Amino acid sequence: MPVLISAEELSAALDSPHPPIVLDVRWTLGGPPGHGEYLKGHIPGSVYVALDDELARHGEPSEGRHPLPDIDELQSAARRWGISAGDSVVVHDDAGNLAAARAWWLLRWAGLDDVRILDGALAAWRSAGLPLDVDDVTPEPGTIELAHDALPTLGLDDVLTFAESHVLLDARAGERFRGETEPIDPKAGHVPGAVSAPTGENLDADGRFLPADVLRERFVSLGVTAGAPVGTYCGSGVTAAHQLAALAIAGFDGVLFPGSWSQWSNNDLPVATGT
Repeated sequence: MPVLISAEELSAALDSPHPPIVLDVRWTLGGPPGHGEYLKGHIPGSVYVALDDELARHGEPSEGRHPLPDIDELQSAARRWGISAGDSVVVHDDAGNLAAARAWWLLRWAGLDDVRILDGALAAWRSAGLPLDVDDVTPEPGTIELAHDALPTLGLDDVLTFAESHVLLDARAGERFRGETEPIDPKAGHVPGAVSAPTGENLDADGRFLPADVLRERFVSLGVTAGAPVGTYCGSGVTAAHQLAALAIAGFDGVLFPGSWSQWSNNDLPVATGT
């Protein structure tokens, strides 16, 4: 399935007999919940999704900051969002889809096929002059049946061995990778053998994904090759999903380390610094 949908394509689809379910996943690290911003203006019919509570489970620090949710809890949330079998889903946020990609990956991990990201996020919708609503949408409950592990993942015990043999991309900012600063997790640095690949560099100045050929060139320069495994992680498994979207656009299949640096740094594991 395609990864992206444009604002114009989404607008047309919302007028179709079977419109997609639109999920608004506004979220910022350490910031207030995005529901207040959602109520100031959102795509008509879109449903607000709370990343911390619905796209993650509250676990122990040793599991990372955003452990994958239990499948039953995710299914209950997806039904609240109005998703049923055969529905297509579009996700977005208001910051380059760095958070919304978590919903894109997670729903595909749970077995949904037709999940797309609104390219350019809410800014692209606004730029196209399309309408916004301010109501709090509560759709009719859906009936979707979800199952986990439709996509592979890397567990904590797999990561070091994977990095020794394959490309493991670190999606965090370069200064965090190098260990120069660490604003939230207990240790600074990166998984030994990982390669720095800040996910923000997958976007243009308008917050849209770079063209597929440009992304492919970027990932090839980082050592990614067609048919070879490539893994990715970030701080807590959120923006690493955005990296997976960029990889998919470029034609590569990637695998997520959901616990990411927040899990790694909360366990007694080796840490590398520098470049």
